[in-house]
Amino acid sequence: MSDIRTEKMKKQYPGYWSERILTQIGYAGEISALTEGKYDAIIEEVTTWLEKQAEAAQAITRPMAMEAEQKLSPLSAAAKQYKMLCAGHAHIDMNWMWGYNETVSITLDTFRTVLDLMKEFPQFKFSQSQASTYQIVEEYDPQMLEEIKARIKEGRWEVAASTWVEADKNMPCGESHARHQLYTRRYLSKLLDLPADKFQLDYEPDTFGHQHNVPEILASAGVKYYYHCRGDQSWFLYRWVSPSGKSILVYREPTWYLGYMEPAMALHVPEFCRHTGVDTILKVYGVGDHGGGPTRRDLERIQDMATWTVFPEIRFGTYQEYFDYISTFSDKLPIMEGELNFIFTGCYTTQTRIKAGNRLSENNLVEAESFCAAAAASTGFPYPAEGFARAWQKTLFNQFHDIITGSGIIDTREFALGYYQQVLAQAASQKSRAFRALTRQAELPPNPDVSGSISEGAGVGFGVAEFKLAQVSRGAGLNRTFYFFNPSPYPRQEVAEVVIWDWNGDVERMRFTDGNGNTVEHQMLDKGWNQYWGHSYIRVCLMVDAPAFGYCPVILTEDTAKRENQYFSNDWRVETPFDPVMENDDIKVTFDRKTFDIVSLIDKASGEELVDGTRKAGFRTILEDQRDMTAWVVGRYMEVKPTVTEARLIKIDRSPLKQSLTYQAPLGRSSLKVEVSLKAGSKRLEYAIECDWQEIGKRGENIPQ
Repeated sequence: MSDIRTEKMKKQYPGYWSERILTQIGYAGEISALTEGKYDAIIEEVTTWLEKQAEAAQAITRPMAMEAEQKLSPLSAAAKQYKMLCAGHAHIDMNWMWGYNETVSITLDTFRTVLDLMKEFPQFKFSQSQASTYQIVEEYDPQMLEEIKARIKEGRWEVAASTWVEADKNMPCGESHARHQLYTRRYLSKLLDLPADKFQLDYEPDTFGHQHNVPEILASAGVKYYYHCRGDQSWFLYRWVSPSGKSILVYREPTWYLGYMEPAMALHVPEFCRHTGVDTILKVYGVGDHGGGPTRRDLERIQDMATWTVFPEIRFGTYQEYFDYISTFSDKLPIMEGELNFIFTGCYTTQTRIKAGNRLSENNLVEAESFCAAAAASTGFPYPAEGFARAWQKTLFNQFHDIITGSGIIDTREFALGYYQQVLAQAASQKSRAFRALTRQAELPPNPDVSGSISEGAGVGFGVAEFKLAQVSRGAGLNRTFYFFNPSPYPRQEVAEVVIWDWNGDVERMRFTDGNGNTVEHQMLDKGWNQYWGHSYIRVCLMVDAPAFGYCPVILTEDTAKRENQYFSNDWRVETPFDPVMENDDIKVTFDRKTFDIVSLIDKASGEELVDGTRKAGFRTILEDQRDMTAWVVGRYMEVKPTVTEARLIKIDRSPLKQSLTYQAPLGRSSLKVEVSLKAGSKRLEYAIECDWQEIGKRGENIPQ
């Protein structure tokens, strides 16, 4: 029977019985097509008979449908060789188009519906991913948690979680991917009385891309299976192999991960089975994004369609059941290598504050944990494991694929930024405590008289807004000790900055030494004292040499002999010509005299010119064509032009430790203030930028950036 005839009869005779028999006829046609027309004759006979009966009665009645099913019954065995395992799920987006209070509500309401339906449908099974959903239940409805635990023990509620949330797979660092596995197993094992090796599925239906180390990380954590929808479009079942050779078994959703149970869904089952070489398809069903899950109609339809004569064998099931079955064919599945990307490339730049918050949280937590571990091992420092666990869980929550990608709303962003503030508070406070514990036994130079000092406690909170540790003063008198910590696994000799508070000595006679009494080269960054909440400070650059994952002291004293200030000469008898060039032992950079764009950047070790002489390296202004889903999709660039056409030089500094030039430039109604600097011993040209952005896009026209 042709698709045209099927659709015509469905429109002409709508209703349950017409849908039931016509879908079975269509399904029979799919089976016949795979067997070179083996059943075409009987299908044509039944179709012709049904058309005549329906035309006479002006309807497809129950007796007609049942008799047509009986006529098709010789196909039943062939139809039932294909199977459909139905996994009920509720896709719950964390804070996508709503606030966290709504996320909590939809989670609890969804689970309440599922638990109630389980009382009426004994065969119904449900699967739920994301450790964070179970944390919501624990915190806001602990009685419901006991119901869920009972269903888990019955085998009817499957915990399909090995990650804290259904996370983005590209932007989080490798450590974060590992922490998803660690904290999910640790938390859910204890909460739900499950063995740690129970978490074998990474369920990522809506994730926008999948980087090529995913199978490496998952396999190393004991995860065997991966479910995804977006990304690669080649195979539905395959083995995904990492560069090291570790692999996981993958199911790519052939239709969509949201949806109702509908008879037409069976029509593609024979083709799926032919394509994959298996006899069973996984059908994921349930209302989602905003939760909801399986409905009563879904469950009734599964039970009903399981009785149809010419239809797949249909039953309730779980992801684990399906992957256990697929595992028996794993050696016959195709091999996939590399990335499963990309979609929604706009998400890599949308809401940059969220991206910055994620990276700052990751980096600072790793540093804080490392130094706290060192302090615990060497001084007995109490390691704050629970605090770090909570901070990591907040960081992992914000890696949900609609949060870190910036595809949410204002409430989404504000909640994420609030979490990041808490995470950074934990990292900074524990890092500071660890630093104090590690340096507590150090010998400090004596201060004979510190009476009348106001420097202790000066600078509280200074630098925290820039995501640094507070540069608060703990010293007094002329002799001060500063400690520089190196979180890297290799020794570093670099220019570092220190803030000195309320020092009552002669600035021109400052002397810095290391722990062995050797002079440490320094450079004043300020010509005078700055004021900050009742205290005065001055900034100094130092050439610091710190061991791998360790620290070094630098001691400030007042030199007995007055030293000539070689950096801020008051001799105006010689005028130095303006030359927009920065150079150290590693690189040489030449700037345009008018715009301060880079016109040349030479790697002195190789002699290679890193900036094409035909194009300058600088800021540019883009007008992007506005499209639907601008958070996800990058529009066409309608206009690209240089941002800076004429800049005003504010300051230039040619000191040996840190060279810099600062300039301002208008940008339409906006403005830029830029400091470009090059430190001794560095191959990195550093930009500190302030942008007063006043440009506004026009709906339906363009997006300025």
